[in-house]
Amino acid sequence: MFVTEQDYKVVIGEQALKVISQISNENRENAETEAVEEIAAYLRPKYDTEAVFGAAGKQRNKLVVMYTCDIAIYHMAASAPQKMGMEIRKERYERAVKWLEGVQAGKIVPDLPLAIGENGEPVGIPMVYGCQKKLKHNW
Repeated sequence: MFVTEQDYKVVIGEQALKVISQISNENRENAETEAVEEIAAYLRPKYDTEAVFGAAGKQRNKLVVMYTCDIAIYHMAASAPQKMGMEIRKERYERAVKWLEGVQAGKIVPDLPLAIGENGEPVGIPMVYGCQKKLKHNW
């Protein structure tokens, strides 16, 4: 997986993670898969998500790792009994989504590999060019 158990220590304690995941690796893996797909949906138009989530170790973008953990924990907390700790999880989830929306809008530019089209050019970079019609001032 893209996220390791060590990565969660930045955003949640070890015991709290066990409680939220209900000590089930399957729950955690499902939440991680959902989080990766949710993030990829924001990044896919411009960035090479296979390269982003295929990276390992220190090659991974730390912000993407942290937000993946936040979103995965949010999904796990939603299924926890009595929605334990949901306020902080919802706040961190909303912050992650706000960051992703900023990336999608082009206001935030993370250090991620760009998606490359068949012609070898980066895709998804909005660039409008052209000119106006030539004016003829012949009176």
